[in-house]
Amino acid sequence: MPSEAVRDRANHDSNNRPLLLVDVDGVLNPWEATDTPDGYHEYDFFPGERVLLSPDHGQLLRDLSKDFDLVWATAWEHRANRFICPVLSIPELPVIEFPLAAPYFAVNKLPAVIQAVGDRPCAWIDDMHGVDHFDWADRRAAPTLIVAIDPAIGFTADVAVRLAAWAQSLSADDHS
Repeated sequence: MPSEAVRDRANHDSNNRPLLLVDVDGVLNPWEATDTPDGYHEYDFFPGERVLLSPDHGQLLRDLSKDFDLVWATAWEHRANRFICPVLSIPELPVIEFPLAAPYFAVNKLPAVIQAVGDRPCAWIDDMHGVDHFDWADRRAAPTLIVAIDPAIGFTADVAVRLAAWAQSLSADDHS
């Protein structure tokens, strides 16, 4: 689903649940881990590129989907649905598409994220948050949580608990 479709869905969602923007490399795939961490398996999706995934992340994401609408915010884009979702036993997710910036073909995610989330509350888990991400979050009127993930460790149950508590605090604020 293109970024415009994510935005349109986000801006027209009647219950205004927060979005959870999910990166793959560094978050679900702890690419800086020296060894394969316990509970992870190595996948050979791309020749010469080690991908480590934990099926336990599937349950964490399914649990978080009770409080969030999950969206891929990864350079994997639609490949995350093709490769990651079956391993984690999660349904396909909407995808924020990111333009590649020459000359290094680096991905600057923030402009596409801004466009996709609109005015909707969101949490964003990524291993490469820059100062600009935190500045954007601070300036937004909508509640925004930026969570930096250590790419040698990846997504943990503690991070999932923090995310769920944050989302539930928004619900509590709505009912006060």
